[in-house]
Amino acid sequence: MFSKMESTPGLRGFDLLIGDNRLHLHLIHSWPGNALRVLAKTPISQESWSHVFATYDGSSKAAGVKIYINGKETPLEVTNDSLTGTLLTPGPFLVGKRPSSHAFQGALADLRIYGRALAASEVAGLANERVYRVAQVDLEKRSDMQKKSMADFFRANHAPQWTQATESVSKVKRERDKFDKAIPNTMVMGELAKPRETFMLIRGDYDKKGEKVEAGIPSSLPAMAPGLPGNRLGLARWLVAPEQPLTARVIMNRFWQNYFGTGLVRSSENFGSQADWPTHPELLDWLATEFIGSGWNTKAMQRLILTSAAYRQRSTVSPEALELDPENKLITRGPRLRLPAEFIRDQALAISGLMNAKIGGASVFPYQPPGLWEELMAREDNDSFTAQKYVQSKGQDLYRRSMYTFWKRTSPPSALGTLDAPDRQTCVVRRQRTNTPLQALLLMNDPTFVEASRKLAERLMVEAQDQDGRVNLAYRLALSRLPTAAEKSVLIKLFDEQLKRYRADGKAAAELLGVGESPTRAGLDPAELAAWTLVTNAILNLDETITKG
Repeated sequence: MFSKMESTPGLRGFDLLIGDNRLHLHLIHSWPGNALRVLAKTPISQESWSHVFATYDGSSKAAGVKIYINGKETPLEVTNDSLTGTLLTPGPFLVGKRPSSHAFQGALADLRIYGRALAASEVAGLANERVYRVAQVDLEKRSDMQKKSMADFFRANHAPQWTQATESVSKVKRERDKFDKAIPNTMVMGELAKPRETFMLIRGDYDKKGEKVEAGIPSSLPAMAPGLPGNRLGLARWLVAPEQPLTARVIMNRFWQNYFGTGLVRSSENFGSQADWPTHPELLDWLATEFIGSGWNTKAMQRLILTSAAYRQRSTVSPEALELDPENKLITRGPRLRLPAEFIRDQALAISGLMNAKIGGASVFPYQPPGLWEELMAREDNDSFTAQKYVQSKGQDLYRRSMYTFWKRTSPPSALGTLDAPDRQTCVVRRQRTNTPLQALLLMNDPTFVEASRKLAERLMVEAQDQDGRVNLAYRLALSRLPTAAEKSVLIKLFDEQLKRYRADGKAAAELLGVGESPTRAGLDPAELAAWTLVTNAILNLDETITKG
């Protein structure tokens, strides 16, 4: 609304502005380190005139600032309270703007500057001064606006029942708005009553229209059934028509890729003229017709693949078979591939017993290194500063499946990104798979996996009685098999070494068991639990030294 402020980066001076319907008062020597800033908690009405007043006692403290709205003091929110320098500046006094920012949006009827901090009673008198002047005008001569201002003043100051009723209505409206916001919304597209005409553009020039064209299906694919509308509804029905096999073939190829690492058509993102030829075209056709015949039953097709002889083969391979079929195109062995990033996390949570299996709901914010979201941004219109911070979820929300993890496009979950999850800026049908030391470091140190290892260790100590039984149970839970004699020997040796270490260093055991927010089961030996935590972490990571004995 007014300012006397320099346009340099330090912004020395003072101003009073409205942002988000709230009054902001700045007293600045050098922003933001040597400055004072307060915000009125009471919003300014956009429907009627308001009398606003700010006082400052010169103490360089936020406690010395008061803001009044319509003669009544409003509570303040203090964002900066570190003013120690002078406000004096040769800059001009401006009404309705700063030297280099957007102008005031609205109207100012009266502006007064006083050389002292007025008392609350004086401010109240100034706020009602307009009403006193209107009261001196004969009733017949008052304008509609003057009559309305008198009525508003009477209701606000001499009609408590009106005030109570207004507050009650406002409360109900807030509750209604809160209820409306809780209802999930989705965007729904509709067809135009009169379809827009579409033309070929000559040499791509938008103002040179050529032949008129209409929606249709490429001639290389089965035609739409008679009677289907030429819009999105017709296209949707054509996509799932039994005589149109492309949709089912693409979906079944991706299902196959999920389990075998590679689809029957290797280029799962491309079924066009540049696509790879299917390794087993008859199998792909049969799977597509089974999918359509089942009524597009996704669960039935998962069961079909998982119970097939092709999937249930061993994944071990002989040197001769590896030489003849290095990419397993002939499906001579079971799949051997690393799980996607989200599955790795979910698998650890499920095995440990931490997973929250709740279906649906809002996104959650699991463990993430601090500071990844923080960024300083200056808004040009009022030079206010805001920081985006990652607020971690609490309780059971920490252990929800990875599909509920919140994704910030410019800063995706770091753990999933390390494990080759795409950043979601573009559609990815086939993910890359890499093997890097950073991935192993993540699995051994990320709070999610360390905590899962601890909870799995607790489970082993409760459900099994001796070392052999605990290693066997861990392998069955994590790998669906029993350990070899060499693997078991390595792990028991690791346990004995770590148990001796944690017996001698209780502080290290406490630090390891303190990772994660889930409580540690009472009654277990901390040193033994810490040792088993390292063993289970090694099993979850399937350390190469274990598999080689």
